[in-house]
Amino acid sequence: MELPVPVEKLPYRKSPEKQAELISNAAYDILELKIENFTESVPGETTSSLTERPGELPVVRTMVHYIAADGSSHGMERTDRGRGSERFEAGKHRLIKLNLYHLLRQEFGFPEAPWGILHGVRPTKIVHRLLNDGLGRDEVVERLRTDYAASWEKATVITDMAIRQRPFLAKSDRQTVSIYVGIPFCLTRCLYCSFPAHILPGKKGIERFMAAFRKDLLAARDLVQAYGFKVQSVYVGGGTPTSLPDDYFSEMLQLVKESFCCEHTVEFTVEAGRPDSMSEVKLAAMQQCGVTRVSCNPQTMQQRTLKRIGRNHTVESVSEMFHSLRRAGIPEINMDLIIGLPGEGVEDVRDTMEQITALAPDDITLHSLALKRGSRLKMNLADYELPEDDTCREMFAVAMDYVTKSGLKPYYLYRQGYMSGQMENVGCSRDGAESMYNIQIMEEQQTILGIGGAATTKVVDFRENRLKSVFNAKDLVTYERDIDVYIEKRRALLEEIYGKPQPEI
Repeated sequence: MELPVPVEKLPYRKSPEKQAELISNAAYDILELKIENFTESVPGETTSSLTERPGELPVVRTMVHYIAADGSSHGMERTDRGRGSERFEAGKHRLIKLNLYHLLRQEFGFPEAPWGILHGVRPTKIVHRLLNDGLGRDEVVERLRTDYAASWEKATVITDMAIRQRPFLAKSDRQTVSIYVGIPFCLTRCLYCSFPAHILPGKKGIERFMAAFRKDLLAARDLVQAYGFKVQSVYVGGGTPTSLPDDYFSEMLQLVKESFCCEHTVEFTVEAGRPDSMSEVKLAAMQQCGVTRVSCNPQTMQQRTLKRIGRNHTVESVSEMFHSLRRAGIPEINMDLIIGLPGEGVEDVRDTMEQITALAPDDITLHSLALKRGSRLKMNLADYELPEDDTCREMFAVAMDYVTKSGLKPYYLYRQGYMSGQMENVGCSRDGAESMYNIQIMEEQQTILGIGGAATTKVVDFRENRLKSVFNAKDLVTYERDIDVYIEKRRALLEEIYGKPQPEI
């Protein structure tokens, strides 16, 4: 690309006033913007077995040219080289993002983004790759800083988190799997929710679902037996599984236990979600089936917020539910909270954390509010007052301070698009209370069989070091009508990766 004048002669820095103006209204201050990337290859040692071009490293030159509103022409460029430990194409794409990030920050004075160019859902997967390459803890942190422009805080958090996960991941192998059971019903739909969950139907609707669900579950059980899989963890989620009426919930839980729990199973989780879905019968069923972990998810302890987001229960009932779970002897209790809910501020979060930490749960998961397509909040955004990003970051810091002082440490993390404050979702637990399923589902190093509405089956191909998935329908009518199709897709995927099961002799 030939710029009108040499890059080194173009105006390069702006006055502080001009920088502020560009940051606040960049779309109107730039009349024309052109970005070009040129990739070359240079000889170099490659250690990734998956690279498309062995013995070659990418070199990316990024050139940016723009014309400002006053007619002045501006240009900048940056060149960087990839590493032999990453695939050629992956390195090229990383360098394009990294170059552009540094150039725009340098030109317009943008503040550092805490996550740099780490925009993926699972940033800890990169840390595990670096650890597998033989890098030490400090080397990994430095690599995240230089190669991904992550802040020191985020780089150290995910590095220490991944190191904490390693012993748990080491307990799995090709024959070890987990089971996800999706019960796609809720009593009401929360304001922020875009999950494929349905308001609990009447008896006939529940029966139609249960007929398909039983067929789905028994087919998965047969696969587990045929392949000789060892079920490490079972997770019953949704939706809100406890929204099922007592008899259906008890039947479902007993089916799950009898089909999958064995001497290899170290964890059996049920999402109870909200206190208005619980009952003594369901609690007894959990005890009888050996449930080891229950999620009690208030999201907030502010009564006005509960009403605003569509929760028909009280703050007091959350505490009552927690204590009933403790009295029942459930070994581990998790509580989920959302930072950035409409109308809340720093003091609301502080009050919520005072109440939650006083209960002393074994695990607290902090979620940053994500504005998801399909949620009532997203569709009616003008009707609600959301905290600013800076306020959300302060709220998250306050919540994490309470969590840390309670002796809980981060052990899994994931990110989503459109999150308040550009933050993350992070699970923290006391030592020994880490959720095996949460670690496995995030790091994607274990096969997970999905059963029920909107469930996903993820099968790890250990030979090619890749993941393949099949999905049950999100739409309930489609799931019930085409259940045989989804059963066959799951069977075929397992056969593709594991081969045909060997008949017993």
